[in-house]
This record gives sequence, C-alpha cells and structure tokens, in this order.
Amino acid sequence: MTTILYDDRESAVDARADGAHLWLEAEALERATGWKLEPQGLCRGDACVQTRADWRDDAGRVDLAAFAAHLGQPMIADADTVAFGASVNARRDDLLSTQAPDFTLPDLDGTLHSLSDYRGKKVFLYSWGSY
Repeated sequence: MTTILYDDRESAVDARADGAHLWLEAEALERATGWKLEPQGLCRGDACVQTRADWRDDAGRVDLAAFAAHLGQPMIADADTVAFGASVNARRDDLLSTQAPDFTLPDLDGTLHSLSDYRGKKVFLYSWGSY
C-alpha cells in the first residue's frame, strides 16, 4: 500500500513505483486524486486533460507521476508515501497577482475587519509573532 497525498486528500492505494513512474489502477487514481479516466482523457469536474500513450501501461494503469509533471505539480516520495504539491502555474499566477487574498481579523476591541472592506484604499498590514 502507498499513501498518496494529493490536494486535501490522503488515500492508501495499491500503486507500483517503477523508477520515476507511479502506476495506479484507474479506480485508485480517482480515489486518490479525484481525476477520473474517461474516453476523452483524465477528467475532474469540467476539466479534462487528454492522456498521452506513455501515461498508460499494458495493464491499463495510469502513471500519476507523469500526469502530475504534465500539470506542473511537484512530487516527493519516500518508501511508502507520495505527496504532490500545487501546480507551478497556479502558484506563479498567485505570485503575479497584485491583489492579496481576502481575510478577516478582529481589532483590539474585537470588531471584525475584512481586507476586502478596504479595497481601493492604501492599507498598512503589520504582523507580529511571539515565537
């Protein structure tokens, strides 16, 4: 059994590691990642990625490592656990954005303030930690 960490999922599945490849049955792939093998490719929700011949083996398994590399997702593995990071393209887009994500925090009096309440205004954020 191999533990796959993918997005917010943690799944123990039968997988075969072969060098830089990680072969999973289609059912295990869907359970571990949410990507389902369809006639048009690997699909999750409305998104589909056309599969390549080298992503499949003779037994019909899918190479999750090659698919993740195609999506720009970094992978790290040890003896029985494989973890996939967020897409490099998604992180790049986040870094290129000039808009901070919204969050809500209380002031010293307990009044909640959201960053989005101040859109269009200059805001100075001060952060401090006691560690």
